Amino acid sequence: MSLKEKLMEDLKVSMKNKDKLRKDTITMARAAIKQKEVDERIELSDEQVVEILTKQMKEKKSSIEEFEKGNRQDLIDQTNSEINILLDYLPKQLTEEELTEIVKETLDECNINSPKDMGLLMKNIMPKIKGKADGKMVSKIAQNLLTKPGE
Repeated sequence: MSLKEKLMEDLKVSMKNKDKLRKDTITMARAAIKQKEVDERIELSDEQVVEILTKQMKEKKSSIEEFEKGNRQDLIDQTNSEINILLDYLPKQLTEEELTEIVKETLDECNINSPKDMGLLMKNIMPKIKGKADGKMVSKIAQNLLTKPGE
């Protein structure tokens, strides 16, 4: 079953179960997928669907920062729930330890030892972790490793 089919099936189930949050989250994801297909006149693959869902998750995470500034715990909780729903459709996310290991390996492979080479690192590491980790976290780990050599 493709990811789009799974989203459709889960949408039907959430409607039957009257799970408004899940229904709304899936509907929003399906709308973004449909928009991309219509705009580019293509049928999206599962990999492209994962890209869209990852982008939506990143947007929701940045919204949480804004809600925290506004002291809106209700919106923070709702957005965290939406993120958890989206995570059901994404590949298993890498832990910080797994990500650190991948960053170290890539640093060695590319012989990178300076923060100035961050662009090269990101270019080489992103295909390895696509959909499995946030680029911000990779960047943070890489910065820590490059500014504290030998650890």
